[in-house]
Amino acid sequence: MENIVIVGSGAGGASVARELSKAKKNVTIIEKGPSVKSKKAYRCYENSNVGVELLKTSCVGGATMVTAGNAVRTCQHTLKMLGVDIEKELDEVEKDLNVNALPDSHFGEGTKRVMDAAESLGFEVQKMPKFIDPTLCKPCGKCAFGCPNDAKWTGSKYVEEVKRYGAKVVDGTPVTELMVQDGKIAGVKSGEREFPADKVILASGAIETPKLLQRAGLNAGENLFVDTFVTVGGMLKGIKFNKEVQMNALLKHGDVVLAPHFSEILVDKLQGYGAKTEDILGIMVKIKDEASGTVMGDSVTKYSTAHDVELLAEGSAIAGSILTEAGVDPRTLTSTLARGAHPGGTAAIGSVVDKNLETEISGLFVADASVFPQAPGAPPVLTIVALAKKLGKYLIRD
Repeated sequence: MENIVIVGSGAGGASVARELSKAKKNVTIIEKGPSVKSKKAYRCYENSNVGVELLKTSCVGGATMVTAGNAVRTCQHTLKMLGVDIEKELDEVEKDLNVNALPDSHFGEGTKRVMDAAESLGFEVQKMPKFIDPTLCKPCGKCAFGCPNDAKWTGSKYVEEVKRYGAKVVDGTPVTELMVQDGKIAGVKSGEREFPADKVILASGAIETPKLLQRAGLNAGENLFVDTFVTVGGMLKGIKFNKEVQMNALLKHGDVVLAPHFSEILVDKLQGYGAKTEDILGIMVKIKDEASGTVMGDSVTKYSTAHDVELLAEGSAIAGSILTEAGVDPRTLTSTLARGAHPGGTAAIGSVVDKNLETEISGLFVADASVFPQAPGAPPVLTIVALAKKLGKYLIRD
């Protein structure tokens, strides 16, 4: 039986592992980070400043451990034009993860105010689809730190499932090199330790994946995007928005999306007004940023283009208007610096991988946001899981 090694255990790695291990394939997942309980995932952040602050996580389950549980379909039309149709997989994933909007009982006063204010200003607002079990979710505002009640789907749940199917999981082991022989993949290395493989699937994220591809001689690492975002907010005394389910509503405006979002940074910036954590109401402004970044060796750079700045300013102005309408003191409106949470594009379909997500090295595949041809400008987890599911099906047929 052939050996299949999967590097990374986030949305892509865990999902393709599930497909393959269910089909009785011999699967080994290798994960750089440790295995942690969901509520401790905040300890595994590996943030870096690359021009914008880039938020990353290294642990079993990857970034899914600290997402807000958002399940938005994105990039499927662009992918279809490239010959990658994931509509069926998206349907299956939404069923697998029980994607739904949360019930009204899980909407707090702050989110309701934002939704009502946006609608009164003429914007169309929808409830955010989530892969969160409302019977387990007790709104606490801690989604981005790791769910204390394990109410949210994460890649770690799939990892536990694949273990039951017989897959091996090796955590705390960074892959440092790909083993290639005569144009074919032969395995991976972690330092001096070798893991022979007939097929290797890289799912270690759009920063680490291109580094490994480059070491194997492939031209990866260009066209980095990060879904640049800021959080705009101000004071509304006693709103207690910090305890609510975050990003529980969605407003789309061209290449900008807005969602209710709390950031502790805003509390620090408003100390002159005597702000307390429970006094802040905020909105995340996320843009479909231009692919202006690069990953070259250990150097990562990403800057905001003039177009990015224009979109952020447009979205921030909308957020400010909504917050003021919702009751926020306009004198206190402020914003975080630009950050990025969804790096991708560094091994894009049609450039570094083909429509089956295979590189020019036979048997070497990529199953993370690296393969996205452009920024989604929206939570990408659902699309990554669907792409990985499709890859798993392809490898089973193959």
